[in-house]
Amino acid sequence: MLTVMALGAGSVRCDDAKPAKVTRAQVKRTGPATMEIIPVEGQLPYCMLFTTSEKGIIRQLTLTRENRSIRCEANRPVANTRFRVPVQEGKVRVYVFFSDEPVQANWVARQLYELRDREHITAMDLRLPGRIFVETLEFTPETGAVVDAGSTALDAGPRTQPIESTAH
Repeated sequence: MLTVMALGAGSVRCDDAKPAKVTRAQVKRTGPATMEIIPVEGQLPYCMLFTTSEKGIIRQLTLTRENRSIRCEANRPVANTRFRVPVQEGKVRVYVFFSDEPVQANWVARQLYELRDREHITAMDLRLPGRIFVETLEFTPETGAVVDAGSTALDAGPRTQPIESTAH
């Protein structure tokens, strides 16, 4: 009887302990509206980046001719690039998709669009080949330095392609 009680008490402690969240990448602010995404050591070799803004715009940040995930090295900025986030779109969620093989970006884009109303997206939500890990980061762009009373200077960065276009 005492053994059963001791085992039961031990399991309560285990249930109370939450597993530590694994950090797979970090966002580094490089300017008011620019950022670098830096994978940490031990990640799968390929990655791709997408953002979803408060306004509902989804952007693919890692564009290649093949439209596939790219090689990502630990402790180095993804694509050796600073990414610009439009201030008018507000805070963005940055989705970093790590994979053990190159993955077609259009597969990920389509599924992100389908899951756009979800608060949290995990690798289990996706239908993709191979091993996949998802890291979700946040970044809030800020206005740049004031040049004169009527204009604002923003950091320039590589152009990104919205997944969902809006008519003007």
